[in-house]
Amino acid sequence: MADFYSSPSRQLQDQFDTRRLADRARQVIVHERITPADKAFIESVAMFFIATVDAQGAPQCSYKGGAPGFVRVLDERRLAFPLYDGNGMYLTAGNILASSKVGLLFIDFENARRLRVNGTASVDTADPMLSDYHEAQLIARIEVGEVFVNCPRYVHKAVWVEASPFVPRSGCETPIPDWKRKDTMLDALSERDRARLEREKSGR
Repeated sequence: MADFYSSPSRQLQDQFDTRRLADRARQVIVHERITPADKAFIESVAMFFIATVDAQGAPQCSYKGGAPGFVRVLDERRLAFPLYDGNGMYLTAGNILASSKVGLLFIDFENARRLRVNGTASVDTADPMLSDYHEAQLIARIEVGEVFVNCPRYVHKAVWVEASPFVPRSGCETPIPDWKRKDTMLDALSERDRARLEREKSGR
C-alpha cells in the first residue's frame, strides 16, 4: 500500500481526513489481475484514454478508438491493442519506447462505468498480432500492474450515435481524413498518403 500512494497523496489524504478511506479503497477495489468482469468490460469498449510520459517525465494523454473488441485481454496480466494511422507524431508509441509506464482509462458513458489499468507497455512493428488488425501499424502490449474501478458519479450520461467511418475495417481501405487534404499539409504527407491521393485524382 505504501508503494501505491505517493507522499504528496498521503499529505492530501491527511489534510482532508481520507487516509482511512484511501487505504480501504486500496484493499477493496485495487487488484493486480484482470478479472473476468474486467475482461468483459475492456473487450466491450470502442474507445479509451491512455496516459504516457516521455523520457523527461512530460505527460501526454491520448484517445484511442476502434471497433468494439479492439482491445484484447490476452490473460489475467496482459492486454494488447493496435495503433493505427494517426497524425504522424507517434507521441504515445514514442513515449512507450522511452519510458514504458502507462495508465489506461476505460469509460462506458451509457452505463456510467469506469475502469483504470496501470502498467508497463511495449510496442512492436513486427508483432504477430498485426495480422489480426486491418491497417494496424503497431501493436501495444500492456503488462498489468494495477486494475481498479473508479467511482462513476461524475460520468456524464451519453448515448452511442454511430461508429467513426475512419475505424479500419477488413476488406476496404480506410478513407483519408480531410485535414490531410489541406494545402498546408500536402507537401508533408507520407509517400503512402501522397500515392493514395494521386490514385484518387486519377480515378484508379
